[in-house]
Amino acid sequence: MPFMSVKFSLQKRVKLAQGLWMLYWVSVIMGILVFSLGIFFKIELRKRSELMDNNESHLVPNLLILVGMLACGANAFGGKVCHDSLDPIKFAKWKPMLKPYLLMCCGFNVLLLMTALLCFLMQFAVYLTLAEGLKNGIKFYKDTDTPGRCFMKRTLDMTQIEFRCCGNNNFRDWFEVQWISNRYLDMSNDEVKDRVLSNVEGKYLMDSVPFSCCNPGSPRPCIQHHLTNNSAHYDYDHRIEELNIWTRGCREALFSYYSSMMNSIGVLVIITILLESADMAGLKYLSTALETMADPENPECESEGWLLEKGVKETFAELLTKLKTLGKINQVEEGGDAQEAAT
Repeated sequence: MPFMSVKFSLQKRVKLAQGLWMLYWVSVIMGILVFSLGIFFKIELRKRSELMDNNESHLVPNLLILVGMLACGANAFGGKVCHDSLDPIKFAKWKPMLKPYLLMCCGFNVLLLMTALLCFLMQFAVYLTLAEGLKNGIKFYKDTDTPGRCFMKRTLDMTQIEFRCCGNNNFRDWFEVQWISNRYLDMSNDEVKDRVLSNVEGKYLMDSVPFSCCNPGSPRPCIQHHLTNNSAHYDYDHRIEELNIWTRGCREALFSYYSSMMNSIGVLVIITILLESADMAGLKYLSTALETMADPENPECESEGWLLEKGVKETFAELLTKLKTLGKINQVEEGGDAQEAAT
């Protein structure tokens, strides 16, 4: 007995074909959106590649671009089939392709599901890449005359301004590195010399941050130097006063940006999976309804459509039997090849 069978009159078949045609073209638009977001995500990763030590993974955006293109092609084909389905002559040429097409759609849905899962699971990899990349980026901030690192200062400054953040975890990360190049330090100055000599690694460390950490919304002029020295500023206590620099770390800010993007894309891919499933179910109903017409020459006659020709258990049992048969055939062929090689 067919699974989820439905009786169709001519009017119902026409409505189903028209509704499916519209649904397929909505799926094409979704495919374009997924493709566009894949390109956008790839560009956003490239833009901040320096802050990730050029180790960022492009697996997710590449998959999004691929599934977006496949969605456009597959759904445009489905739309064409639905458009021609009510003309017996035109539908006859599509009929042999429907079974392979529906099988391909099942595989495509599996690929979409994998892509959606990766959108959520790969966020941890992005977090780790950002943590390591920003740590090294802060370390190389001063190397404006070193090949390969010339633009690190500009990249970090623009990132801190755009994302309203400071440092890797917070602004104190700048206290642990020398972020001013030696070429801009007056080594004849006793204070500079003492600060360098007092450090085990010979670095010029200070409780200061770059200008890009300053919050322009603060009513007080930016205090970026001697942040922990209360006596260096009038009416100032760094322990209780709200600092006029960004206190949020760039790792948190960038991860929030990328994770929200990946979550949104993941949800969009899941919606695409639901649309694809609805398209497949509708096309199965339409094709079986057209095949089971009592009199194909009389379009007014009733027909029956279904999702599965047999029940769910019977279908799965038949599928398992086919798989077992294929497995046995492969074993026999391998055994025959082994005997031939022995002789």
